[in-house]
Amino acid sequence: MNAQEFTPAAGRFAPTGFYDRGVSLLTREAVWRSELLQLLGPANGETILDVGCGTGSLALLIKRAAPGAHVVGLDPDPQALSIARRKANAAGIRIEWRQGFAREAADGGAFDKVVSSLVFHQVQVEEKKAGMAAMFAAANAGGTICIADYARQGAWPMRQLFRVIQVLDGRANTEPNANGFLESELSMLCGRVVDARSAINTPTGTISIFLEKK
Repeated sequence: MNAQEFTPAAGRFAPTGFYDRGVSLLTREAVWRSELLQLLGPANGETILDVGCGTGSLALLIKRAAPGAHVVGLDPDPQALSIARRKANAAGIRIEWRQGFAREAADGGAFDKVVSSLVFHQVQVEEKKAGMAAMFAAANAGGTICIADYARQGAWPMRQLFRVIQVLDGRANTEPNANGFLESELSMLCGRVVDARSAINTPTGTISIFLEKK
């Protein structure tokens, strides 16, 4: 995969500038982001990496919750990072933005907490594996790894609603998630069965939140 081979934040057909509005309308964003933030529990003095930060919404929430934390946003899409920077500047919030893929998460040092949201359903299986492994590698000993994404779509209605995401982001990348790839890969990385800490049904399928310690 080269620097140009990624699914844009808003999918294959919509401009990146539509992403924030689309997430708000289609995912019950306020609900799952609030639950994610509560589980992550950012604190002052911590170093926190947001992998696949996109337009910066989660990184901004983390920094607002813990102004004394050092927050880094990592994403391969320069257009999304440009939007993130503008949002942070407008809010007077200082976040370090880095351009790079999830598989490069460990290249910039170790962090107390490493988080991603709505990232891995958009990427190829090889990149899912590399990116998740890099998140664990990027966490300090005893650090926290948190992933919020479309994972196994167990209920039939949610599986049907998830087809909207498959149209937007492509079936090849999204189908493994719907079939339980995240649960399987996290279980392999942790050496035990891993289940979601929380699952939120949305108009586009179930978003699951996983929280693990290294």
